[in-house]
Amino acid sequence: MTTVRALLSENPAVIFSKTTCCISHSIISLIRKFGANLIIYELDELSNGDGIEEELMELGCSPSVPAVFIGKKLVGGANEIYSLNLESKLKPLLIDANAIWM
Repeated sequence: MTTVRALLSENPAVIFSKTTCCISHSIISLIRKFGANLIIYELDELSNGDGIEEELMELGCSPSVPAVFIGKKLVGGANEIYSLNLESKLKPLLIDANAIWM
């Protein structure tokens, strides 16, 4: 889990994704619409992507992508992000993590 923690260390919002995952693409688009400072790691383009995917699954990500971290905390996957958005809780979460500047 040291690789995932290292990738989270300096970024307020991080998404682990795969280029072939349409759900990941929709989550990325949703969060970008808020103007969030977002870092995206495409696991299928990284040499250590399989190892990172294993770490994400150990953290409880099932499926492994999309895996959204805000403020260095695992928020979850698509279901959790869509739910937070529908409850108007996603934007405040991004603001609190300094992923959006007001």
